[in-house]
Amino acid sequence: MFAKVYSSALVGLDGVLVEVETDILSGLPSFTVVGLPDKAVEESKERVRSALKNISADLPAKRITVNLAPGDLPKEGPSFDLPIAVSILVSSEQLKADFSNKIFLGELSLDGSLRYTNGILPMALLAREKKIMDVFVPFDNSIEASVVKGINVYPAKNLKEIFLHLSGQKEIEKALHIPYSTLQEEDETEYDMRDVKGQEFAKRAIEVAVAGGHNILLKGPPGAGKTLLAKSIPSILPALSFEEALEVTKIYSISGVLGKNSFITKRPFRNPHHTTSHIGLIGGSAYPKPGEVSLAHRGVLFLDEFPEFPRHVLEALRQPLEDGYVIISRARQRIRFPSQFILVAALNPCPCGFFGDALNECKCTSSQVLRYQKKISGPLLDRIDIHIDVPAVKSSKITQEETAVEGSKIIKKRVAKAKSRQDFRFKNKSIFANSEMTIRDIKKFCQIDDDVKAILKEALTRLSLSARAYYKVVKVARTIADLDNSDKIKRQHVLESLQYRPKREGFV
Repeated sequence: MFAKVYSSALVGLDGVLVEVETDILSGLPSFTVVGLPDKAVEESKERVRSALKNISADLPAKRITVNLAPGDLPKEGPSFDLPIAVSILVSSEQLKADFSNKIFLGELSLDGSLRYTNGILPMALLAREKKIMDVFVPFDNSIEASVVKGINVYPAKNLKEIFLHLSGQKEIEKALHIPYSTLQEEDETEYDMRDVKGQEFAKRAIEVAVAGGHNILLKGPPGAGKTLLAKSIPSILPALSFEEALEVTKIYSISGVLGKNSFITKRPFRNPHHTTSHIGLIGGSAYPKPGEVSLAHRGVLFLDEFPEFPRHVLEALRQPLEDGYVIISRARQRIRFPSQFILVAALNPCPCGFFGDALNECKCTSSQVLRYQKKISGPLLDRIDIHIDVPAVKSSKITQEETAVEGSKIIKKRVAKAKSRQDFRFKNKSIFANSEMTIRDIKKFCQIDDDVKAILKEALTRLSLSARAYYKVVKVARTIADLDNSDKIKRQHVLESLQYRPKREGFV
């Protein structure tokens, strides 16, 4: 008898509907899966065989053919175990039900229990899009699927529960929809801006960077506080909106790093080591998976010891920094992963770290300093909005009382207020921060008076700004104006924004 049930495959971050067709014919016993299955799908035959046996179901000693349609779409991962098992039960007439409005997702253990499965969230979103109401998922994926509104989620612990539910003997309790607001919680972060002694100028720059989603580079001697400043950033990051949280959770779900979190409610902070490979940073492999730039989507990518990363790895950052996404092309498919993140880069000015330091003597030769600084190309530096020198901390600041230093909670309130202004400004657009504005958006949302334009015009010449750098100055000024609760970009906002550009010789 022929049977068909629905499941889903993943292409990039999106689910694609897959029809699992099973036909059992007379002939020598065999079990074949067709439809471009990968090794994990091929091995599902043994998991399904054992799972059916251990729930006391029959696996007919006939010729069993399972087709995963469409046939030209590569299928990967163990999420097809459950739909294959259900389709065999239907085809062998052990189960009778209407399957036109049901979708099955999950990996089976040999004893018939359902294991946690990667990529359930985009598959559940697909079910809602295709108006498939009943979604059967492993129990451990219930929270991830229940965030999607408008579908019936049935979390099952094993195949036996699904068999009893579909045969009408014992219903699985439907999972309640979980509103995003109930998942959000306020956590104490490991680091606080109060822990950073001195460096008021750098703290202000980081506040501006976080408020507008701007990339920032911190340059200074060892021990000045660059790493501590960067690791304190999570304490002032604004809350994720539901749309942003969905994007981030989908990335983590298909990458297999969602774990027990079930749903991402905080902006990610990624800190890869400088030995990270090109694929590890950008993404790739035979079946493309997201890299660090995508795992940092809507959050922060912190690259410490920036010049120590291989040159070709750093140059690969150009496209995601400019476009906000990464395109990975392979022979069979072309995948696009989002990568809209705040780049926080920290570096020393020279190999020994003390070039230009007033307290310590630099022991590097001029050629060593030049070679070290040339590890980072001009085009890459031009894509960074804010450049900050972080000098060594004065002894008087190190012993300063904590009560005299502004903490993260106060800074976070200002950042949240500036972010709410941007949310209102871009409510009819698909962007979330000032840094994402296009040239057309800048002309629309960045009102500048003639006297301010004169300052920008002079800066173009005296700072040797490129066209890209010019628009970055305007975007940063827009963020400073938001922090100042100002609708217009004023003189002081532009002057502060210009302070965050790299210093050039001869500019006073």
